[in-house]
Amino acid sequence: MKHTSPMASRRRHILRLAAFAGLLFVVFYLVAVRQVIDVAALRHAISATGAVAPLAYVVASAGLGALFVPGPVLATGSGFLFGPVLGVAVTLGATVGTAVVASFIGRRAGRDSARALLGTHRAERLDALIDRGGLWAVVGQRFVPGISDALASYAFGAFGVPVWQMAIGSFIGSVPRAFAYTSLGASIAQRSASLAYAAIAVWCVTAVAGVFAARHGYRTWRAHAQEPRGAGPPDSDREAGPR
Repeated sequence: MKHTSPMASRRRHILRLAAFAGLLFVVFYLVAVRQVIDVAALRHAISATGAVAPLAYVVASAGLGALFVPGPVLATGSGFLFGPVLGVAVTLGATVGTAVVASFIGRRAGRDSARALLGTHRAERLDALIDRGGLWAVVGQRFVPGISDALASYAFGAFGVPVWQMAIGSFIGSVPRAFAYTSLGASIAQRSASLAYAAIAVWCVTAVAGVFAARHGYRTWRAHAQEPRGAGPPDSDREAGPR
């Protein structure tokens, strides 16, 4: 029985992560693909709340973002309702809220199982990598186009990235895209071609920077993955030993 318990424990962790991933997939399909949430109706309801509308939009968008409502849709709505200045602040507040909520859920649901499957040695190496560059990994991910911020936040949480790194990293990394999408929404409301051109220009620059960030991150990961794992003494020690 003792010999089978590690395998049973591993199977339990795999099933737990699979169930969590399956739940996220179902939510993503219902919200992002089938669009069961009427974002336009919700935006109209929030606009009717008056002076508290910006705060209400931050809270609602943070929750909707964690449910895989596309961030560009929420940011464009923010610009449409609140303009390019207040809208950017609202968008950033919602973005940070989504990152905190999703990473917290991912941490609670998947961190223990992820660490158990990685093993003690790899988990310690991952913790060291997070300590050195977790914040900038979050920043870099926000620049990479085509990756769901909510899904990335769930993954970051499952791998143990602290909430404070998620909050600060998502704020820093989301500024360019927040400006781009919010300004695009504001340009529609205000019929401003200059805002539209500025939004497109910033989005293009951000996309190019994201490609370089992804390339640099991959090379860094490969470099760490190929580091020796301490199977023996360093070369200098071997050379200094008896001959």
